[in-house]
Amino acid sequence: MLELKAVDAGYGATTILHSVSLNVQAGESVTIIGGNGAGKTTTLRTIIGLLRPTAGTIHFEGQDISRLSAHEVVELGITLVPEGRQLFPDMTVRENLYMGAFRRDARSQAEKTLKEVLELFPRVAERLDQQAESLSGGEQQMVAIARGLMARPRLLMFDEPSLGLAPIIVEQVFSVIDSIVKTGVTVLIVEQNVHHTLNAADRGYVLENGEVVLEDAAQALLTNDHVRQAYLGI
Repeated sequence: MLELKAVDAGYGATTILHSVSLNVQAGESVTIIGGNGAGKTTTLRTIIGLLRPTAGTIHFEGQDISRLSAHEVVELGITLVPEGRQLFPDMTVRENLYMGAFRRDARSQAEKTLKEVLELFPRVAERLDQQAESLSGGEQQMVAIARGLMARPRLLMFDEPSLGLAPIIVEQVFSVIDSIVKTGVTVLIVEQNVHHTLNAADRGYVLENGEVVLEDAAQALLTNDHVRQAYLGI
């Protein structure tokens, strides 16, 4: 479904990604792990079209999307749940959710999708008419994920979904992600919480200094000596 081949990308004259190659198959849950500054968020920004690769190619369902703008990439069915949630704080939860349905294919089905999303997020259903800024961090994260689903994505990407959340809320977030995968949505997760994300994913990539240094089944990475020492403190 998604394939990056030898992608370089960065900001201005600074190259962050160095010949990054990875792929995500339809129906999979794939994670990219790594420390701060490894290039994880830069990878997602490059896929979604906020950054353009300076070398290499990105293909989505057989189409080269390397030079497309962000809104063109979104129209193809890729959605990003950004780090820090980035809701519209003065708008209601309902209004934030409808903002997710701006994709052409999603607009006509917004009411149907809203019902499906609220079944998945009953707490969000209770908060529909509240301003987003009045919600707890965990509730805001659920709204951000729900907003992403309103776009009816084929590929849903998460940037640090557990960031700043209490451990019990982290468990809930990854439970929701698991439920999303079971509905058939393909998922790509960038996350520093290595234990949770490898338990939730089918496969994983380890990114260090902008380069892919390991690739394996998620459970195999959990037992990999390098991963255990560098990211699990074992």
